Amino acid sequence: MRRLSPAEAASVINPVDSLSVPLGPGVPGEFMHALDAREDFENFEINGALLPDLFGVLTKPGVSYRSGFYGPAERFLINAGVDVQFVPSDFRGFVSMLEKLNTRVVATMASPPDSEGWMSLSLHAGAHVAELQRAAADPDRICLVETSPLFPTTFGIGLEHRHALHIDDVDIVVEGQYTPINLADAPTTEVEEAIASFALPFIPDGATLQTGIGGIPNTIATALAEGPGSGYGIHSEMFTSGLMRLCQAGKVTNDNKGIYNGYSVTTFAAGIPELYEWLNNNDDVRFLPVEIINSPEVISRNEQMVTINGAMAVDLSGQITADTIEGRQFSGIGGHEDFVAGAALELSDRSLVCLPSTTSVDGQTVSRIMPKLSEGSIVTTPRHMVDVVITEYGVAELRGLTVRERARALASIGHPEFREELLTVAEVWPV
Repeated sequence: MRRLSPAEAASVINPVDSLSVPLGPGVPGEFMHALDAREDFENFEINGALLPDLFGVLTKPGVSYRSGFYGPAERFLINAGVDVQFVPSDFRGFVSMLEKLNTRVVATMASPPDSEGWMSLSLHAGAHVAELQRAAADPDRICLVETSPLFPTTFGIGLEHRHALHIDDVDIVVEGQYTPINLADAPTTEVEEAIASFALPFIPDGATLQTGIGGIPNTIATALAEGPGSGYGIHSEMFTSGLMRLCQAGKVTNDNKGIYNGYSVTTFAAGIPELYEWLNNNDDVRFLPVEIINSPEVISRNEQMVTINGAMAVDLSGQITADTIEGRQFSGIGGHEDFVAGAALELSDRSLVCLPSTTSVDGQTVSRIMPKLSEGSIVTTPRHMVDVVITEYGVAELRGLTVRERARALASIGHPEFREELLTVAEVWPV
């Protein structure tokens, strides 16, 4: 093991090389910024997702960036003319994709080593755990770990999923002071509050919850924290500030989940600084690899599982577009389909897809409930998996309905400006 400064670690990268970094909060930030100073790249391929920062290295000649999930940084880089290429895959699929890529360097963030030399993988388990271990065991590859005392120490479950790497097993340790991404809460809107009010009746006491990224899931979690319910469990791809508030309110017990009882389980966390302070040495929250957390079969083993996710648009057949806008990549597939599919395996489980009924495009109000998805649209989650769709105007429960009944139900929760047109189309919907 070598202890290197960020600049020294950056010099380990060859002009022709390959690097993979985890999604979002797992990105080793000071190491990535140190690469900005290099000008000698010939063919340097970087693989990542949901960058937490703008890294200048991605703008350099000879550097290419492949992303499995776009965030604000990726969208900014694309608008600035940087060559960013999207790799279609759900979050679970990153595991085999990384194994196939077999990049020479695999890097991650971690908390500083404890007294026994274990470095917690902190805010991200995701798809990189096995690949970090493979790189560490391969003399021709490099396992690089950047540590920061500003990243919390978090835990896995058992020795098999320890959620930590030992300092003696890795090739390079970079000691820094990088700060986790601050996902500040946006002010709650009336539309989000209305959607939350329709969602809450689907969440009984003792339900196991998954919430996706964004204002609506956070609004629902906050409403649960302030409401009368109790005894909830958490099994969520992402651990958010809203889920923290639910725990702080004493509403989470994880007693009757049926799997991983006693723990809130997740595969990565991102939110406000208070969330990271709260997670530090918190035994109640455990991090597991994405192939476990996002497995539909594992998800379905939870009692009264309720999954809560967003969408960009839905057509009258129930097809969901959640990661593209008119065919242009906006975010990523993530675990959307997995959590919808997992909840579909048990009658007592529910999957809620929540979205405002309209959006604004070039100053014009456009319906998100559409007769048909616009030309070039890409389906994230197919119609046959979708259970419940919620807008600020109501609920469409689709499970067990015919295609025409589904169309009528979806049309009925459209914005009043578009509802009559949608209902007219629904009445002649193909059977």
